[in-house]
Amino acid sequence: MVTEVIAELNAEREKIWLECPQEIVNMGKGIIPRNTGTHGQYLSTLMFAESEARTLSDEVLWGIIEVSETNKLDLVTVQLLVNQIVGYKAAFFDFVGMPEAGGHIARYVEAANSAESIEEFLELTAAAISYVNKVHMWVDAVFPWGVTNGFKRVSA
Repeated sequence: MVTEVIAELNAEREKIWLECPQEIVNMGKGIIPRNTGTHGQYLSTLMFAESEARTLSDEVLWGIIEVSETNKLDLVTVQLLVNQIVGYKAAFFDFVGMPEAGGHIARYVEAANSAESIEEFLELTAAAISYVNKVHMWVDAVFPWGVTNGFKRVSA
């Protein structure tokens, strides 16, 4: 299963390399499958999507790779962490309007549980971080960064 999911993640990353996934295009236009957002707006949903994608790649997956490569962690411990933390992130991706991306992350979690060595786990996690980094890039691309100009710091 691990080899299969690595291939899936790599293929999906290649598929979205130059073309933004439709669910992210939709999210940028306010089309959120679960109507997530408060008071009829979707900016908060975009903020959560950006934050969740960034922390999954830059903190969670990167941290798991760093710790697993530099320390002698046992496979069961990293699998339990992936179940708890990354499994939550997969569900949250769905919540903020990225059910397809959430599904790919859920497949990563499932495959991580079937890894038979830390080396196999790390190869799988490298494919996952590469895919999630691309998803994060596209979320950043549709985020309305200009709206932040309305929140300039006041000089002291």
